[in-house]
Amino acid sequence: MKRRAKISALGMYVPEQRMTNDDMAKIVDTSDQWIQERSGIKERRIIAKDQANSDLSVKAIENAFEGKDFHPEEIDLIVVATVTPDMMFPSTACIVQDKIGAKNAWSFDLSGACSGFLYAMATGAQFVQTGMCKKVLVIGTDVMSSILNFEDRTTCVLFGDGAGAILLEPTEEEDTGILDFMLHSDGAGGKFLYMPGGGSLHPASHETVDKKMHCVHQDGRNVFKSAVKLISEVSAKILERNGYSAEDVGLYVPHQANLRIIQSTLKRLNLRPEQVAINIDQYANTTAATIPIGLAEANQKGRISEGDLVLLASFGAGFTWGSVLLRWKKF
Repeated sequence: MKRRAKISALGMYVPEQRMTNDDMAKIVDTSDQWIQERSGIKERRIIAKDQANSDLSVKAIENAFEGKDFHPEEIDLIVVATVTPDMMFPSTACIVQDKIGAKNAWSFDLSGACSGFLYAMATGAQFVQTGMCKKVLVIGTDVMSSILNFEDRTTCVLFGDGAGAILLEPTEEEDTGILDFMLHSDGAGGKFLYMPGGGSLHPASHETVDKKMHCVHQDGRNVFKSAVKLISEVSAKILERNGYSAEDVGLYVPHQANLRIIQSTLKRLNLRPEQVAINIDQYANTTAATIPIGLAEANQKGRISEGDLVLLASFGAGFTWGSVLLRWKKF
């Protein structure tokens, strides 16, 4: 019997502070209508001044294990997918490890931008499937408000803050857990979505700060075009490779970057609206957190049933993109 990784705990957390489109219009030249027409976003959550990325992660973990016996010393590995760590080093994963008391785990961050959670999920699954680890904590978390230029209405209106966490454990039940994944990258797309400052190429200086180099830079047209094409393709290919069609999908959880991207993808895949998790209107693009947040909300609302085929797909800076296919097991 093939050993697979299954999700055995799932939780999310978003900051309490809401920033509506009307609030955004008070600080940048925009409007609620302008934002909704172009992105589908109505509001986003913004982190409190005394919070950091690791705090969101810990909250998501606490929510994942609410009502359950949680023994952090049993965690073998922690993988945190993020592009907005607490600091360059130590890793946010190590900070989270210390905060939750997972003293026996080894921990690292993974940078895959909006595809980071799927990259981390696939990575964690390999350690479970090989028997190297029994309990792997995978977190997708980002504080995008920390790297936005609030004078640039083309980017600052699109993002929000949040975190989602899952626990992966082994299963030998047939056709259960993570069935397959497809992950890709194309570095040629890096020039269309990036943050130029803060690394070894452009270390922090008065000049880099003055030039807003520590903020998100995006060529929206190229990102949109590539996202629709590549998310649709990878979603269709993973279904085909495993002998499934769109009709077999119980729930599709796409990356929440833009409602128009999601709608275009659904049309290409012939998926019905009731098959899809959409919450971009509430949270905007939380980067590595969008998929675990979407999955957690769908589970809370009873939208996933035992045995459902669940399809996850993302696209992000790098370019990075991919899909994970799993058979849902209640926990």
